[in-house]
Amino acid sequence: MFNNNQIFTAPLAGITDKPFRQVIRMFAPDVSMVTEMISCHSLVGAHKNCIRNFDRYESEGNIGAQIFGAEPDLMGAAAKILQDAGAKWIDINMGCPVPKVATRAGAGAFLMKDHALAGRIIEACVKSVKIPVSIKTRLGWDEKHQDWMDLVHVAAESGASFVTLHGRTRAAGYVGPAQLPEISNLSLPIIANGDLSCVSDLERVEKLGYNGAMIGRAMLGKPWIFGQICGNCDAPKDIGDIVLKHLDFMIDYYGAKTAIPMFRKHAAWYSSGMPNSAQFRIKVNQISDEKELKQIIKEFFARG
Repeated sequence: MFNNNQIFTAPLAGITDKPFRQVIRMFAPDVSMVTEMISCHSLVGAHKNCIRNFDRYESEGNIGAQIFGAEPDLMGAAAKILQDAGAKWIDINMGCPVPKVATRAGAGAFLMKDHALAGRIIEACVKSVKIPVSIKTRLGWDEKHQDWMDLVHVAAESGASFVTLHGRTRAAGYVGPAQLPEISNLSLPIIANGDLSCVSDLERVEKLGYNGAMIGRAMLGKPWIFGQICGNCDAPKDIGDIVLKHLDFMIDYYGAKTAIPMFRKHAAWYSSGMPNSAQFRIKVNQISDEKELKQIIKEFFARG
């Protein structure tokens, strides 16, 4: 079984922000975390409308900061900013399938089509920082072009320290089961990602030759899952306390006006599968007052 620091939280856009990471750390102080992806343009430009551009990471334990972009010099500059902010390693997104990233911006999964550019971006980041650099990618652009091993070799030659492999192509998006191939005789450690949610899943990918495992959507509404897998804790008896703590973290970080609408999706995930959860979600989606929202949360989870 993997060590705790071989277990990673996936970078999920709009989800794994600083407040969510604070909740995860309540249950799993030693797992390796990755930030949601950060635009190199936004970071280098210090765009004030993106609060995560100004995060500090010194108190967050073993955390990597993920960046995306298509310009080597800007990516290198962004990597240096994140190193100086306390990130323990830099992760380069080479797998995001969203059109505005992978096609219009020429970043994310597009770099699976342009290995030369991918190599230059990795080299620029490696030269800019003293901390490790990794990449996160997919099996390939589509079923006919599953050339992930070629990209692993490019990453190794360009100075990367490890690779995270998501078991779907760019064309598959997040549909269908992940297909993680067996790993052997590769030049870099490979972290498995895709449809992993329990100890048996991690044992399976370890037998396939992977050097670690990254858990993504399984943590939605269950940030304690990492504590369970690491053997630190069981599922909490009072989920309502965790939900309220998460809400407080978000209000402290974003302010109530922004945090409350953003929190609605988390409330839905926390309540999933519980009695009367549909009615609870309807109520939550109509609330904009902090005190009222907290009262609804207390009442719902007390019944659950």
